[in-house]
Amino acid sequence: MRKNIVAGNWKMNKTLQEGVAFVNELNETLAGRSINCDVVIGAPFIHLATLASTAKGFGIAAENCADKAEGAYTGEVSAAMVASTGAKYVILGHSERRAYYGETDAILAEKVQLALAQGLTPIFCIGEVKEERESGKHFQVVEEQIAHALFGLSTEDFAKIVLAYEPVWAIGTGLTATADQAQEIHAHIRAFVAGKYGQQIADDCTILYGGSCNGSNAKELFSRPDVDGGLIGGASLAVDKFLPIIEAFN
Repeated sequence: MRKNIVAGNWKMNKTLQEGVAFVNELNETLAGRSINCDVVIGAPFIHLATLASTAKGFGIAAENCADKAEGAYTGEVSAAMVASTGAKYVILGHSERRAYYGETDAILAEKVQLALAQGLTPIFCIGEVKEERESGKHFQVVEEQIAHALFGLSTEDFAKIVLAYEPVWAIGTGLTATADQAQEIHAHIRAFVAGKYGQQIADDCTILYGGSCNGSNAKELFSRPDVDGGLIGGASLAVDKFLPIIEAFN
């Protein structure tokens, strides 16, 4: 069964104290409410253990993990370390990691395998830049990102992946794909997955939309049949902005 998920991605924001204050506020805000999606907060590594023990009724995600299991890699954080904090998810392949830190499909394939081996659920990001969208290559781009990083997985392991389509041209720009554009490419992604793993796996795959999703457009985006929630950046930094996105499924 496909899950609806609203996941926040704090990126490099919030001190530990600010993160704890947010999670406590979200605990209080969600208490007693009926919500129709899973909620996840993606936070910096140093927050994970504290937030995982503080959060009530929602999951915590790391924003990355290393492509090595252990060893002399100063400053890196392994999938096993992430799992040991109580975090259940890890965001992999975010466009900022690809663009700023040179993460390739081959590197990401390693990260996905290591995350799965530790029982983590990867939220795997895919998406095109503005020039690729304008030249009509967006379908090809997402197909290659999925195939190169994920199609080495067994059917059983692929079934554990959450995909997040993020049009890079819409991240932090105020631009947003229309609900119809989001539906079109989400449906294309699902059909592409079906071609490799079969219709049932594709139907069960959660595909999130990421790219300037907020309280004013979430309901329309999430109403589309192949849009199963959002990976939320800026609007996940304040509970009063994040809550309307969660409630868009009500």
